[in-house]
Amino acid sequence: MSHALAVVKVGGSLVADQARLCRLLGDLADGAEGPVVIVPGGGALAEAVRATQSALAFPDPLAHRLALDAMAGMARIFAALEPRLRVTPDFAGTLAAGGVPVWDPSALKDGHPDIPESWDVTSDSLALWLATRLGAGTCLLVKSADPAPGAGPAELARAGLVDAAFPGFAARFPGRIVLRGPGGDRPCREALAECAA
Repeated sequence: MSHALAVVKVGGSLVADQARLCRLLGDLADGAEGPVVIVPGGGALAEAVRATQSALAFPDPLAHRLALDAMAGMARIFAALEPRLRVTPDFAGTLAAGGVPVWDPSALKDGHPDIPESWDVTSDSLALWLATRLGAGTCLLVKSADPAPGAGPAELARAGLVDAAFPGFAARFPGRIVLRGPGGDRPCREALAECAA
């Protein structure tokens, strides 16, 4: 696609702040971040999978697939909240028509060799994986909490703000990584080419 493209992961925890969530989705539909593909977090739907797995002890691969279903459900909820968003696999066509695509990760339920099927991988790492595949210039993660200033991928994972696999996925993504909490944007890492310059 294009380095002007941003992949924006919208944390499912933002459901607790409906006004912020709706404002964010409206801003993305208005083009405030330029061309974007939205990655939904699983939110309370994914937490229900965690709780059910804890109670019934079914295997991680099944929990991972059910969490992908949770993300797909949140994608549809986001599109219901902001009708200008489109849940579609045709990102390029939707962007070319002036729309804003929302990713449904259901196609990953058959497994993918780059993606471990465990709780080490959540929507944060999946956003980086998608950003890498699309050749996006930026991966923006919108969170309900602010990261520590200057925290890199490993520090964010240790603090529990992102999943355990995030540093590995970050190492494979050459673009900028930014976290946006209630206090605003905090760069997690500049583009790798810029870091090397």
